Amino acid sequence: MIDAGIRRILETTVVAHLATVLPDGAPHSIPLWVDPEGDRIAIMTGPDSRKARNLRRDPRVALSLTPAGNPFEPVIIRGRVAEWIEGDAAWEIVDRIATKYIGQPYSRDQVRVIGLIEVERQSIGMG
Repeated sequence: MIDAGIRRILETTVVAHLATVLPDGAPHSIPLWVDPEGDRIAIMTGPDSRKARNLRRDPRVALSLTPAGNPFEPVIIRGRVAEWIEGDAAWEIVDRIATKYIGQPYSRDQVRVIGLIEVERQSIGMG
């Protein structure tokens, strides 16, 4: 279950940094948009992107978020991608996320899929 304070931050246009594991074990980090999806966190990506390939091989993730206006309220999340959504169901979530961040549906120029992160550990603030 996502903590209520963390959910509040995820519902804003905060940019998250997603860390995954490369094939050689090295970390890979990338900024991305996020949104709660029930008790999970939705991320979008191309099905053949580096992060998608990393996550299909090893679903473990770390997310860090710094809310706008309060850098002393960082959010740290660890978990794993528990489910992939494709096709029309994915586009519904992609468009919801894009509308939140850019005020309009996402371009259909590229295929997008949704990864749903199951939260295993979460913390908020400097403590």
